[in-house]
Amino acid sequence: MDVPSVLADVAGLGPYFSVGTGPAADDERPVADLHRDPQPLRERIAHVRGALGGDERVAASLAFQGLAAQLVSPPYAAAVLHGVVPALTPADLRWRRTADGGWALRSGTTRCVPELAPLLDDLLGPLVAAVRAQVPVSERLLWGNAASTVAAAKRLVTVQRPASAARAAEVARAVLTAGPLAGAGEFLPARAPDRVWTFRRRSCCLYYRVPGGGLCGDCVLGDGPASPAARPPR
Repeated sequence: MDVPSVLADVAGLGPYFSVGTGPAADDERPVADLHRDPQPLRERIAHVRGALGGDERVAASLAFQGLAAQLVSPPYAAAVLHGVVPALTPADLRWRRTADGGWALRSGTTRCVPELAPLLDDLLGPLVAAVRAQVPVSERLLWGNAASTVAAAKRLVTVQRPASAARAAEVARAVLTAGPLAGAGEFLPARAPDRVWTFRRRSCCLYYRVPGGGLCGDCVLGDGPASPAARPPR
């Protein structure tokens, strides 16, 4: 199966797994631009703050988590379900704003890279730095958010493709024990809907400080995962 076909298949898992492969849009920009131009992230943080409430640190945390979920989920699912990692690098992956204020991703890549973890480091590391350059939010918190998106992607893939549960757990564990994600959480006995193991992070995304919010299922402040982690608007 070629890369566009792989991306089309995993997009069926849900909006966070979606990367378009159609013609380029006039207003799209490389994800790498987010590392150099502060304005789009500043506007994204303001959008999340307006949508959910809370202070700027909360908005920065949840804006990062939503974007991280979009960056992590497609290549993770491709690795689990198809055994390939599309080259969704910061230069190859492009974003644009949608009518509802969210961001849509697209890529014309036909290449693959050898490993998932280094790709995720390349996507997320500069983004962590870019968010922290604007808002004084903990680096540990942001990497915890990224780890949470890996665990959430594992859960969603397993629920929709149950035969992939063992492979989903294997790939996610490899990512969560490598690089900056190592030590971000712990692996507990599986609790439904998880299979093989359940992840509990060692930091908090601050969602409980949103008006009407609460603790996410994998939060260190709770008594263990009981529900999927909150997903902020895209």
